Amino acid sequence: MLSTVKHRVITLLQLIVVMIYIIFEELIWEGIAKPVYTYVHSLKILQRIEVKVHSANPTLILFVFVMLLAVVEAFGVYAGVLFVSGQVVLGAALYIAKIPVAAFTFWLFRVTEDKLMQFGWFKWIYEKIMDGIAWLKSCEIYIRTMDRLKRVKTRVKEWFKTLKAKYFAKESPFITKIKQFYRVIKGRLRRSK
Repeated sequence: MLSTVKHRVITLLQLIVVMIYIIFEELIWEGIAKPVYTYVHSLKILQRIEVKVHSANPTLILFVFVMLLAVVEAFGVYAGVLFVSGQVVLGAALYIAKIPVAAFTFWLFRVTEDKLMQFGWFKWIYEKIMDGIAWLKSCEIYIRTMDRLKRVKTRVKEWFKTLKAKYFAKESPFITKIKQFYRVIKGRLRRSK
């Protein structure tokens, strides 16, 4: 009996961790932050800065990276506090506002990873985080949840494709009616002048 309860509690905790990871990975990173990161990475000014960053002192790079990461995480925690306290719009705005800073921080990490890994404690923490993510992704609950999520995403994409074809195709009846309505309104407005 006690082992069954323990097993259920562990499974529930795994599910919570998996859901949090999926929300951050699939929705926030893939949907919002990755496009911002790609944009930030493509900026010519950052490409010029990248050359200068490579010649910077590793300790300075570590300090800047840790400060940026601390700011990003503090914003994320505060946004969570705002969500929980009922200030959802303000929390969402703060979270969205931190995304460009997070993208820049991620860019800085990718550009200076070799220098950051010179610090043994930093490398150890990074490896432990990567091991934790690998463990999480190997959990059965993560694999099942991702399979379900992929099926849901496929259904949603198909639904949008059908909706787009039915209502927003160039010659769909819906678009034709909207154009007719627009012409009628435009004609009446001209006559009323």
